[in-house]
Amino acid sequence: MKLIRTCVLFAAMIAFSAGGYAQHIKIIEGDLSPLKGQKNINTEFTYENMAVGKFKTEAEYVAKKKEEYNKKEPGKGDKWAEDWVADRTGNFDRKFNELFEKHSDIRVTGAKKDAKYTLIYKTTFIEPGYNIYITRKNAETDAEVWIVEAANPSKVIAKIEVKNAKGRTFGGNDYASGERIGECYADAGKYLGKFIKDKID
Repeated sequence: MKLIRTCVLFAAMIAFSAGGYAQHIKIIEGDLSPLKGQKNINTEFTYENMAVGKFKTEAEYVAKKKEEYNKKEPGKGDKWAEDWVADRTGNFDRKFNELFEKHSDIRVTGAKKDAKYTLIYKTTFIEPGYNIYITRKNAETDAEVWIVEAANPSKVIAKIEVKNAKGRTFGGNDYASGERIGECYADAGKYLGKFIKDKID
């Protein structure tokens, strides 16, 4: 009897992990059928008009954090502000692309001519979270994803909502916000890749 209960619980856990992403990813316009059979896709990332934490605009958040860090140590806030932007290229986009490729079976290309469609990942909200050793709050992001024709970006074939992509590192050694937020993009890439693969298979 105990073995049966264990098997049932294990099966439920597998079902939840396999279908859980559907709870926070949904198509809000169009459909993904044009991606069927596509081997390559371009990706772009935008951060315009996004809220950060309790701040309605990114500019407000950056100004506040920059001021706080510079008061503690001259120049620290300026360096933090540079890192805040620099993390997007080579960290957030790289982690998203790697996991998206792995779980969608669609290769992310570097040249627009190599793919018929472009995936534009428009971040709308970032919760940076925190890790101060004795307590922590995981990072979280929301986004709207547009799939457009590479040769004619005004032609949108689908819009997808991605809510509550979670970010934390294994072991909890994510004291820098870029580490935590980067894991949000890895999470989004993984589950968006699975979502698209399921829809077009």
